[in-house]
Formats: sequence, structure tokens, C-alpha cells
Amino acid sequence: MKHVTALIGTARRKHTHDAVATFLRHLEAFGDVTSEVVMLSDYHIESCCGCKLCFEKGEDACPYKDDRDALVEKMTASDGIVLATPSYMFQVSGTMKTLIDRLSYIAHRPRFFGKSFTNIVTQGLPMESKIGKYLNLVGSCWGYSPVPGTRITALEPMTDGEVAKADAALLRHSQRFHHSLFQVRNPVPSMVMLMGFRIGRTTMKWELDERSCDYLYFKERGWFDAAYYYPTRLGPVKRLVGSLTDGITARMAKKRGQLVKKQKPRS
Repeated sequence: MKHVTALIGTARRKHTHDAVATFLRHLEAFGDVTSEVVMLSDYHIESCCGCKLCFEKGEDACPYKDDRDALVEKMTASDGIVLATPSYMFQVSGTMKTLIDRLSYIAHRPRFFGKSFTNIVTQGLPMESKIGKYLNLVGSCWGYSPVPGTRITALEPMTDGEVAKADAALLRHSQRFHHSLFQVRNPVPSMVMLMGFRIGRTTMKWELDERSCDYLYFKERGWFDAAYYYPTRLGPVKRLVGSLTDGITARMAKKRGQLVKKQKPRS
């Protein structure tokens, strides 16, 4: 039995909420899945102040003691996550962005490997939107295996044809996500994710030390010497790109370190 949590970034129980409810109904109909809907507006989440203490000393050092950890506990206890948001000024809602910003430390120290992630975006204007791609990139950085989401375009009230079209798209989406939930292996990383891993870990290796929470997290998991976060098969091109990325990043980090040492202390 798999458990899925949908985090909705709007207080309105309209199109986005209805789309999530339809998606989860289809998902559960495929069998062996339970689900939960979480309205982010029901939780108190402070805006990130950019102090970077969560990067340097760990998430427990965050100056805010709000509902962030309660939401992280739900994510940890789930086999799959859905981030759902309306389009507000061509981006995710402010509530959703606040949560993503507060969880930036998970992008530094990813932990949700072997779990599935997807998104649902609703919008009024029929124009190209990159919100879904952005959300799946966030999920990838947290360690999830992303599944392409659904973008629903409709004005209020929705016509019968628009409702039927959305339902069909959400049915296909739920089928893709259900398959991902029961797929055992981790996916082969994309070139972007591979390069991101190599740049991040090589920079940490040269610029940080055991005083840094990020450094210790990577060291304890053996990631400084690994090809990727988890064992995976890399083709010859990705192996070459990975090695080149390591080398270039190391040279840049060394050069930056030398420049920093030459700088005079600020008065």
C-alpha cells in the first residue's frame, strides 16, 4: 500500500482543489493507494529570511518555529507527493513559493530518493506556462523521481467540455503516477541533474569543511566519491561530462579560494 500527499498552494477550494480531488480519486481507483489533501493555508509558514543557517548548521537552526517540520513529516511519511497550485502572475502561488523557499535546505541535502513527485497547475489564460517544469525541477532537487504533471486551462465557470477534457487528462496523469509509485528502481539522472550533483559536491569538497552541515551530509553518505546520489548506470557520454564537470568545478573553486585569500580584510 502506497500513501500519497497532495499539497495545495491556495486557500480557495475551487479549480485547483477540484483537480486534485479528481486526480486522487482516479489514482486510488487503480488500487493499493491511500491519499491525503493538505491545504497549505491551514499551516503557518514564515517567509525565508535568507540567513542560511539551515545550510550551515542544519534545519534545526532555523530561527522560525512554525509548521514547516509538520509538513516535512508528512512528506517523509509519503511514498509520493503532488504539489498543486494555481498560476498567480505566471508563477506558483505565494503560499507555495514560501514553502519551497523554506525547504531549500533539502535541495542542498536531498533525501526523498525512491519516491515519486508530480504537479497539477491550473490557469485561466491559454498561454504557455513553465510552472509545471519548475515544480518538477524542485522535486528532482529534493530527491524525488518526477512524473510529468497536468496543466488545466479554464475560466470560471468551466464548461462541460472543459471539465471532461480536464478529467481525461487527470486520468492519464494518475495512471502515469501510479506506475511510478510501484516502480522499484531509481531513474537514471538527466544530464542537468548529473551536472548539478557534480558541481555541488565538488564545490563543497573544495570550499567547505566539517564545520558545514552540507559538507558532513555529503561525507557521511560517501557522495564525495560517488558517481551520483545513488548507484545508477551512466553511459559513456554522461561519465565523460561528469568527469569534465568535476575537473572544471575544482579548478574554479581553487581559483576562487586563492582570490578570497588575497583579498584584504574589510575595515
